[in-house]
Formats: sequence, structure tokens, C-alpha cells
Amino acid sequence: MKKGTKRKQPLNSSSSSSITKSLKRSKTIGIGNTEPYPDHPRPTPDECLAVRDALLALHGFPKEFLKYREQRLKKENPSFEKNSLKPEPPEKLHVEEKSDSSGKSEGEESVLDGLVSTILSQNTTDVNSQRAFLSLKSAFPTWEDVLAAEPNHIEDAIRCGGLAPTKASCIKSILNCLFEKRGKLCLEYLRDLSIGEVKAELSQFKGIGPKTVACVLMFHLQQNDFPVDTHIAKSIGWLPVLADVKRAYLHLNCRIPNNLKFDLNCLLFTHGKVCRQCSRKGDYRLKKESKDESCPLLT
Repeated sequence: MKKGTKRKQPLNSSSSSSITKSLKRSKTIGIGNTEPYPDHPRPTPDECLAVRDALLALHGFPKEFLKYREQRLKKENPSFEKNSLKPEPPEKLHVEEKSDSSGKSEGEESVLDGLVSTILSQNTTDVNSQRAFLSLKSAFPTWEDVLAAEPNHIEDAIRCGGLAPTKASCIKSILNCLFEKRGKLCLEYLRDLSIGEVKAELSQFKGIGPKTVACVLMFHLQQNDFPVDTHIAKSIGWLPVLADVKRAYLHLNCRIPNNLKFDLNCLLFTHGKVCRQCSRKGDYRLKKESKDESCPLLT
């Protein structure tokens, strides 16, 4: 794993007071859900900030998530300009945009696009999921075309992404349900709903679990939510060893300040792909005792 030779300044550096306020706002999430492991004090707000900064210094901000970060910043600040992102150098922040015949830039996605691409990303690589989505849109340019298509034709279009029968069935079911409920294939109305309302809406669709919902919230609705990777979170001691997925999600969303959730999720995801130590199963304490100085999370 390549080490950073020079520490970068934190992105959107947060003061202690802003972190504390953000933590208080995230103490209650969803509908009637509170922190499930009150006796497990990690991660603390300061630890979240330290981990974010350490991973940023090591990896830089992951290029594949830059367009989503720009969308979040534009939502928070309409006058935001992409090239004003600091302290990353311009060559790292540049995302080439092309416009199609509708005038929509290549980086833009509808909420329905985002939901389907998230489904296609399950249990496969980023490259294969992207190929599957592009293949689907090439074979069926509109979601109405997908709805009208035979299931086996949808399977053929997304086969390169793996689990084609399961994913095709899920996509077809969502489109059918959405059309029956709203009379059109559009999820843009979710942009005006609260996090709890979005969760309730998306959970009605067969095959949509909490992690898919969290990804849609974070990447496609620019909301503060934290999709859970229980393995890496347990690896660095942020979860009790026996924590299940549901309670892990509640715990981390309570403990991680809202203003750090997006950056931390992107950086932890990237780090988990390249750090053998963090991706290795085993007890967190034993990993830390190994003193692998190549990983800032275990030193």
C-alpha cells in the first residue's frame, strides 16, 4: 500500500463544537431508534475526525466518489464551484463532464438511476457493476423500456454484474411497484422527504435492505447517513464483537458526527479494499498488537 509522503490538510475541517453539535443531532436516527450499545463508547467524535484525516493523508479523497461530494457541496452551498475544493490539487479534483442531448451532464443521475446502480453493485466489483448498468441502459434506454421487457432479456443485459436472475427480479419488482403506486417511474419526490420518510418509502420495495437504502440516502439524496461495513468497523474496534448488522448501523449512525459520515464512509471503503490488515478477519486487539505501521487505524 502506498504511503502518503506529505500530510494533506483535512477536508472541511471541523471544530470540536461543530462535531459535538453534529453528534447530538445524530443520537436519534430513523423512527424511534436510539443508540443500541450505550456502554460501547467508540468511536468518539475526535476519533472519527482523526481517522478521517489519517486516511485522507494516506489515500487522498477517492476519485470515484468526487462527483457525489461535489453534489453534496453544491446542495449545501449553491454558489459552490468544483475547482474551489481545497486542499486537493486541481488534477485530483477534476472530473470530466460531458453533456448528452438532453443537456444533462454525464455525472448526473436520477434517484432511480442511483437505486438501480446500487442494486447492481451488490456482491460484485465496481467495474462489473458499472458495466452492468451501462449495458442495461444501452439495451433499454428508458425505465419504461425496462418495465416492458421480459425478465430474461433484463438478465442478459446485466449478466456481467453477477446474480443476474436475482437482480433482474428485484429491478422489475421495484419498477412494477413504483408504477402501480405513483403512475410513473420516478423517485425524485424522495428529495423532498426526511430521512425517516425515505427509509419508509424505499423499504416497501422487495429486495431493498438497510444498506441499499443508506447508500441511496448518502450518494443520491445527499443526506447524512452511514452505510455499515461491519467487518472493518469491528476490525478497528468501533463495534462490539457480537454486534449484528441492524444494531451496528444504529450504533455507528449515533456515534459518527453527521458532518463526517460521508467522508468517513468513502475513505473507509477505499481503505478496506487496499489494506490487507483491515480486511483480514480476526480480533481487533490482536491486529493492533501486531503493530502494522502501514495502517494508521491499527497503530
